[in-house]
Amino acid sequence: MSEVLHQVTQAITADDLPRMVLSRAALPAPLRDFIAARAGFLDNHSLAEQGLPGSTAERFREVGRLTGYLQEFLPAAPESRKIPLGFILAASTVVHLFDETHSVSRWIEEVFLRDFESRLDEEIHPGQHLLVAERLQFEGFTDETAGLRVLQSSPEGPVSSTVVDFRVGRLLGVAYVVTLGNYTQQALTQRLGQTLERHMVQAILEVPR
Repeated sequence: MSEVLHQVTQAITADDLPRMVLSRAALPAPLRDFIAARAGFLDNHSLAEQGLPGSTAERFREVGRLTGYLQEFLPAAPESRKIPLGFILAASTVVHLFDETHSVSRWIEEVFLRDFESRLDEEIHPGQHLLVAERLQFEGFTDETAGLRVLQSSPEGPVSSTVVDFRVGRLLGVAYVVTLGNYTQQALTQRLGQTLERHMVQAILEVPR
């Protein structure tokens, strides 16, 4: 990532984040029929409430996170009442804003990777245990990147999340795909993340300076 683009992200504010996540029309072809669902700002309090046990808004702010914006997509209901294994349950893109570029790197290591890897076999939500946190290598991104496949138990059966985090200046882009069963959606998540990165860069360059 060029130093110029790093500097340009200094002009980004929270108001710029909603247009950085992907719209339905921009999704990779396998997700194009999905329906836009949950969307909105994720301040540190909201993210901590949804996060792993022990997450706090104060910790997130200390790491350097300011806020973020989420856009989630859901599939149409399957024809069968019983959801088949391998069925994609959700796909999402998120853009987080940090105070400094190095804060993004710290978040990737301390919050994204370390928090999941340190909680194996723990109950992370009522009735849900973390079974696997496997690091994945993603290609084709322009700056620091990290990936995980997370497997957790649920009342409906095991659920897999394939996640990629990548840095664009003081922004963190996140793309993830959630699947019923013990699956890895690495290729699709990589396409989703690369599409998000290109969209973010375009939006960054359009911000008045």
